[in-house]
Amino acid sequence: MRTVIMAGGKGTRVASIASHIPKPMIPICGKPILEHQIECLKNNGLSDIIIVVGHLEKTITEYFGEGNRFGCRISYFTETEPLGTAGALYKIENLCEDFILLNGDVIFDIDFNRMISFHKKQGAWVTLAVHPNNHPFDSALIECDENSQITAWRNKEERLSDHSYHKNLVNAGIHIISPEFLKNCPQDKEKIDLDRDILKKKIQSGGIFAYKTPEYIKDMGTPERISQVSKAFEKGIVKNKNLSVKQKCIFLDRDGTINKLNNFISKTEDFDLIDGAAQAIAVINDSGFLAIVVTNQPVIARGELDIETLDLIHMKMETELGKQGAYIDDLFYCPHHPDSGFSGERPELKIDCDCRKPKPGMILRAAEKYNIDLAKSYMIGDHMRDVQAGSSAGCIPIMLTESKNLFDCTKEIFNGEQ
Repeated sequence: MRTVIMAGGKGTRVASIASHIPKPMIPICGKPILEHQIECLKNNGLSDIIIVVGHLEKTITEYFGEGNRFGCRISYFTETEPLGTAGALYKIENLCEDFILLNGDVIFDIDFNRMISFHKKQGAWVTLAVHPNNHPFDSALIECDENSQITAWRNKEERLSDHSYHKNLVNAGIHIISPEFLKNCPQDKEKIDLDRDILKKKIQSGGIFAYKTPEYIKDMGTPERISQVSKAFEKGIVKNKNLSVKQKCIFLDRDGTINKLNNFISKTEDFDLIDGAAQAIAVINDSGFLAIVVTNQPVIARGELDIETLDLIHMKMETELGKQGAYIDDLFYCPHHPDSGFSGERPELKIDCDCRKPKPGMILRAAEKYNIDLAKSYMIGDHMRDVQAGSSAGCIPIMLTESKNLFDCTKEIFNGEQ
């Protein structure tokens, strides 16, 4: 599969530290961003690369040449005038098969084989890598259905007066695109924005899917993010979050751990974060551990809450965490309850399942999905069933007390880890 890297932009937001070089050539730990990208592609067997250049193009072409010293075959397409994030795709020759498209200012280390397999399995026209991040309010947010097909694309300016809740799911700047899709999107102008002019307009046509990954992907749009990425590289976090590497995780109970206990929560108004919970999860995010919520929700089986409202409650949780620079990598819930006798209960969910804590089913599912090393992971909760579930799964269990909240626990863990 060929890869196209968009590296022609000027990078106006980082001009204060790199006005003399293209943004993709900004060094991170001694290597340009582009070189880190090419190394990751090469490690995934993706060695046929086209770099779209424009602004200060010789800085790029003279550094990478034909790619021989990087173990790749590199060619170039030069924009004599800016063509946006998609205009060049209509002019590059020999894009006859599905190809990877990258933004040249993104640092990542991901297992591309997983993403390619997902793309093929879905029979997608376009697949976007999506992920949660710590600044969702200055990002476009993606919405998708239970099959990962994208259903909505909400730009940040569209949400300025929007007080509803959203999942923290952001386009990461890594795509797989079918050339047939482009043929169905005729070019009507020279300069084309991939997101606004093409993808967003084609969502309702179907065939555009979201590949959700917790791997390290960060755009380099500001000097602050460049500093953050440099520190993550130095700590080994960037490479270690590649899903081909065994992951470490902190599994989190929800009620009484992240949010205040308020009986069985059945509406968004009853959901409030515990003081310090967002700060604790932000610490987990910065550590390189995954943050995954595993929660029993028997209110579904008892008929006291429908799945749509539960999803809205979890959107509120992600929205409130995002306001404080924190995010969860995934959430698993058990909708079952073994006992009958509730008015309005759902008989099909009244079962003795393997996912309801203290059983470890949710943790084991997450471990399989994300290649998690359970022996180096933790389960934190406020109830003995959380401890038992963690122990049964092979994690290190920690139970909260009146004198030790989630923030205290994370401080203890990472004082020992770092």
